[in-house]
Amino acid sequence: MVVINKPSGLLVHRSPIDRHETEFAVQILRDQIGQFVYPVHRLDKPTSGVLLFALDKESARVMGEQFMSRDTKKSYIAVVRGYTDKSGMIEHALTLKLDKIADKDSAKDKEAQEAATVYERLATVELPFAVGKYDKTRYSLVRLTPLTGRKHQLRRHMKHISHHILGDTKHGRGEHNKFIRQEFGCHRMLLHAYELQIKHPRTDEMLIIQASLDETFKAVFNAFKWDDKIV
Repeated sequence: MVVINKPSGLLVHRSPIDRHETEFAVQILRDQIGQFVYPVHRLDKPTSGVLLFALDKESARVMGEQFMSRDTKKSYIAVVRGYTDKSGMIEHALTLKLDKIADKDSAKDKEAQEAATVYERLATVELPFAVGKYDKTRYSLVRLTPLTGRKHQLRRHMKHISHHILGDTKHGRGEHNKFIRQEFGCHRMLLHAYELQIKHPRTDEMLIIQASLDETFKAVFNAFKWDDKIV
């Protein structure tokens, strides 16, 4: 097995949705280590962080089954709009959203599937800027633990409780995305897969794999005086 810290903006593999893209994590890693790799799970294009690959089909099968049976644990950090509660559980069923291009041969959106996310607030900040209808702007740093694995689950769940992830151009708030671009030079979605817990496919040893933040994320933390929270 091999793990990378995927940058925001990089696709895991070729997709008909982003035909113009020429670089993919699978291809870059294959060329880097000189052998074929099997992606075991996925991260959205704008999400950064821990991305796991297997080096053989059997390891891919064993680890893939752990994801399917929810025997793995994934932890993310995100910067979201407003002050969240200190902690909570979001239980909100999500329909399987089909892409017009990639899923053109599939049926219409399927019935809603159960989806659950646990969140914990780690820090807050209030900024003296008017964004939208408020005189000041508030943001929270949260740890997100998905208990299910639905498409765009964390992004859609945070939207559902009106604490949109900053920089999310699909499920976020445009005025806040524009604000962080202009004031902090942040041109990425502030969602990062920072830890994965999974059993080694050969030894059954529990592995805890962590990925550090990129420079853009660190710059936002610095601006918000969250330096002690840096992963």
